[in-house]
Amino acid sequence: TTMASTLRSRQKDALKRMLGQTSSGPRTTSADPPSWKVLIYDKVGQDIISPVLTVPELHELGVTLHLSLDADRDIVPDAPGVYFVLPTRANIARICQDFRNQVYSSFHLNFISAINRDRLEELAAASLEANCTSQVNKVFDQYLNFISLEDDLFLLRNHDQEALSYYALNRPDARDTDIEAVKDGIVDSLFSVFVTLGSVPVIRCPGGNAAEMVAEALDKKLRENLRDSRNSLFTAEAALAGGQISFQRPLLIILDRSVDLATCFHHTWTYQAMIHDLLDFSLNRVVMKDQPDDGAAAGPTTPRQKSYEIDISNRFWQTHKFSPFPTVAEAVQTELDQYRASEDEVKRLKGAMGLDENAADADVSGALSENTARLTSAVSSLPELLEKKKMLDMHTNVATALLEEIKGRRLDFLFEMEEKIISKSSLDKPLMDILSDPANGTADDKLRLFLMHFISSAEMSDDSLEQYKTVLQDAGADLSPLDYLKRWKTISQLATPTTRRTAGSSTTRAMNMFSKLMTTGSQFVMEGVRNLVIGERHLPVTRIVDALTEMKSSTEVDGYRYFDPKLLRAVNSSSASRSRQPFSEAVVFIVGGGTYIEYQNLTEYARKQPAHKKITYGSTDLPKPSVFLSQLGRLGKASDW
Repeated sequence: TTMASTLRSRQKDALKRMLGQTSSGPRTTSADPPSWKVLIYDKVGQDIISPVLTVPELHELGVTLHLSLDADRDIVPDAPGVYFVLPTRANIARICQDFRNQVYSSFHLNFISAINRDRLEELAAASLEANCTSQVNKVFDQYLNFISLEDDLFLLRNHDQEALSYYALNRPDARDTDIEAVKDGIVDSLFSVFVTLGSVPVIRCPGGNAAEMVAEALDKKLRENLRDSRNSLFTAEAALAGGQISFQRPLLIILDRSVDLATCFHHTWTYQAMIHDLLDFSLNRVVMKDQPDDGAAAGPTTPRQKSYEIDISNRFWQTHKFSPFPTVAEAVQTELDQYRASEDEVKRLKGAMGLDENAADADVSGALSENTARLTSAVSSLPELLEKKKMLDMHTNVATALLEEIKGRRLDFLFEMEEKIISKSSLDKPLMDILSDPANGTADDKLRLFLMHFISSAEMSDDSLEQYKTVLQDAGADLSPLDYLKRWKTISQLATPTTRRTAGSSTTRAMNMFSKLMTTGSQFVMEGVRNLVIGERHLPVTRIVDALTEMKSSTEVDGYRYFDPKLLRAVNSSSASRSRQPFSEAVVFIVGGGTYIEYQNLTEYARKQPAHKKITYGSTDLPKPSVFLSQLGRLGKASDW
């Protein structure tokens, strides 16, 4: 499949089309300067645009100013205003106010999700009243209500993600109307995803949980849209107009987070997932406390914050986002050495040409001619060098921050123990000893390790549970997540007869120490950190995806429901006459929160398939383990069970 067909590239094309359509006449050549405009977004619109279009890319599309809808905006009478907002009551009121104030020369309204009839009429009335109907050029439903983080990774919410979280779906005091609202929000966004992909999926999901509720509602929404042939978003014409016709239908697998809670607590050993777990990472931006210089004046300095945009198309990121941490550190070191060599070459040439302040007035002419050619090539590579330096500074700082956390909390050891718990191998020493050793991580780190053990062990006597609780409380852990998981475990064991998974032996193993990093002169002092090589293992979500895309029969998916919105009548899903062809394209969606570990596991599975599979991973939100832990804590404290 070509790159042009990823969900992210399609979303990006749609946004570019939206911003390009403001010139009065057609642009005759691409060399014409774009027409200048102001972009106005709400919080959700900003979250959608920022990981997909950079500020220079916005400038290229003619966006001179980009502002929040709620900010106090100046009147710009000679520029068109392009709006990208949700059609909420408050946003519509604010746009009507802009009409009255004639803030822009023309108004291009793009709604992230479809606007309903009443609000559309409200806009029409306001434009009549403000006498600016001729200035309202376009009103579009964009169906872009999702956030693309990578070519094959999306989430539904960043701002206000609490609204679609595991907590929101499982809190005991949620009213039916609350759950309806969460369901409608998820369905609206998934509908946007498939309009953007230009294809109608076949849907599979387990029965009896939030995933089924979402699947039924999405099936109904797709069905209604396909029936309305005049306005269907999936007709050949509609798809062609957006350049998005797709012949192969994707399989959409909707799963509930409860299919695998253990992975949400797992410490990790790979780059991207570690950045997410240990640093402040959201919408592809890492925010870090900047260390004040040692040479700075003594006295309390407030650490400044540094933020880095991770450019996901960057070669280093693409190569190493799934690499184990030691590999990343080694790669950064290698790149640094190469960069320094190039930098030295430029300095050496400057010296040879007498451009260096301290070079004596040597016989310059002879040196000049032979060096000119080399200098020219060095100078032409300068912009590239500077770009590389910026990228290396970022990865050096990020990797150094990760290394501090690993050493301070013994995360390599905890990760290795958790891998053994998952694969049912024996631990190096009793779990009780690991938990009572103060050197092994924070109270939350210990709690995460224990919860993985608790979830994956079949039985645990009350006595031993009490002993574990005492050790964890002594370490300072808040045990309310455990209270929730005890209830969850009881209920889920009643619901499903336990199919004990037989797991292979742990394949994560400590390698002998790092080769390059132990040499002197390295940025990263790795002493005492274990060099773990990660074994291959399929997580539950990956196993389910494999069974469903390959049409394998497996106890894990036997009772899964089947929906095909294209069939005229909704069929009884279990006996449906369905295509027996394996699916080469799948979208896997987790209701109640995704994890980077799962995303990596799925992506690596897809890459290894003989016929290349295209799998896109999405979720309502991507909570860090600490956030997920606190959600379970709140559920544990909720008294109305």
